[in-house]
Amino acid sequence: MTSAVFFSFITSLFICMALIPPLQLNAGRWSFMDLPGGRKVHANPIPRIGGIAFGSAALLSIFFWGPQDPAVGPVLLSALVILAFGIWDDRANLNYKVKLIGQLVAVFAVVIVGDIRLEQVPFLYDENAPLWLALPLTVVFLVGAANAVNLSDGLDGLAGGLAFLSFAGIAYLAYLSHDTTVLVLAAGFLGGLLGFLRYNTYPARIFMGDAGSQLLGFSMGVLVLLLSDPSRNPFPVTIGLLVLGLPFLDTIAVMGQRLAKGRSPFIGDRNHVHHKLLALGLSHYEAVIVIYGIQAVMVGLAYLLRWQSDALILTMYGTFAFAMFALFVATERGGILLSESTDGRVLSDTKMARIGLWLSDMAPRFLAVVVPLFLIANVFVPGHVPMDVGYAALGLFAVVLGGLWLMPEYRSHFVRGGLYVGSAFLMYMGEQSGILDIWPIYVTQNTLLAVIAILVLLSMRFSRGNRFQTTPLDYLMVFFALIVPLLPEMRADMPTLSILAAKLIVLYFSFELLLHTFADRVKQFGLVSLWILFGLGVRAWL
Repeated sequence: MTSAVFFSFITSLFICMALIPPLQLNAGRWSFMDLPGGRKVHANPIPRIGGIAFGSAALLSIFFWGPQDPAVGPVLLSALVILAFGIWDDRANLNYKVKLIGQLVAVFAVVIVGDIRLEQVPFLYDENAPLWLALPLTVVFLVGAANAVNLSDGLDGLAGGLAFLSFAGIAYLAYLSHDTTVLVLAAGFLGGLLGFLRYNTYPARIFMGDAGSQLLGFSMGVLVLLLSDPSRNPFPVTIGLLVLGLPFLDTIAVMGQRLAKGRSPFIGDRNHVHHKLLALGLSHYEAVIVIYGIQAVMVGLAYLLRWQSDALILTMYGTFAFAMFALFVATERGGILLSESTDGRVLSDTKMARIGLWLSDMAPRFLAVVVPLFLIANVFVPGHVPMDVGYAALGLFAVVLGGLWLMPEYRSHFVRGGLYVGSAFLMYMGEQSGILDIWPIYVTQNTLLAVIAILVLLSMRFSRGNRFQTTPLDYLMVFFALIVPLLPEMRADMPTLSILAAKLIVLYFSFELLLHTFADRVKQFGLVSLWILFGLGVRAWL
């Protein structure tokens, strides 16, 4: 199970990062640009191709690594329908009726072809709900989920980060119930989202568009149905409300407000949670982090309440919703401003000017030496490199080399992809081979990782001007680095994944900082990524 989950994640991550440069380059020619105006907060045209990139990446990864389960085919088919209609919508701005037709076709593929539907109805049926009730409820739930994420996509990195938290919650619940199918499906979406979010956090360079937001919401809804299917998993269907989290809650609240004012629930306004936070004085950056925090709490509640009754879960959900929106009403009526910051930087202390100046220069320089040496040395750490990993590494070597040669304007994208995937292979092979059981190797690797982590923190803390600023995605990754190793109920294989996640997050932070600080040395970092991939490929034959 560990290998399928890992490769589903990594394959999706790399495909997404490989697709973004050519899609971004041709977005204008293909009419995939999001123009400013109306309720939009951006001032310049931005490519609306993120959904195509991570959607294609996730579906291809699931196609290659998905287990032999009757549910996988219908899930892929329905997701492909949603993605196709979303791409059409991003290019032609479809009428809402045409969008709804596409969503209904996708629901048909799930319900009729895949026999996936709402099997539980709270307070009425614990399992095997009659078709006359289950079918319409399934349609409403899946269409609602697809549109909920779409409606929440109002700030840079918002919808993608919320979906990342939801898919992570789904993956962990699937892991607890030994549902490999749902776990591999969720891992595919997590990999694609991570590749996309690097370009979508504030200030965004690409948007996901309707193709991405509808695909995310619909796919989360389908996975929630699989999680709550009594024949597969023991979880109550109501935890789906908590897993879907803030987008679902926000949509219900906003539509309720519109109906209460006698307006159509489908006409947009500025009553979403992110609009309210901005109105309270939070910066774009701060609003996204606050919403991430709320979503993390809701997903955490889904885990804590997974064995509880529908009544208790709905009571907690209602209490959470009432408390959150009561706070917004109170602050709005009181005219309270929570913040006056505009750049989202919480720490701007300039007191230790001399020390800070030295650290701002030297910490990144040390990092630029330690990280390449660490990666180069780790090519020799795994005791054995499987042939399939070797073939994959050589294939990626060819892709990165070709990208560096043929598309120099996107050189940093290919270098980033090579470093991300190559380091993931290195760390995974090291954990799997058992070589780290040798005490000197274990101590050396972890000491170097600790040094890298300290240098990253110092570089970020004392960075000058606009050299490197943290993004909401960075906080999201730190959250996972802290939480994943502490998750309870681990089996023998899961500590490997938790340690692997923590190591990769440290390395990914270092890559982003180095590529940002030393933008003129991309070629050198490209050579490091090529060495990793080529070295692993050669080692598979030795």
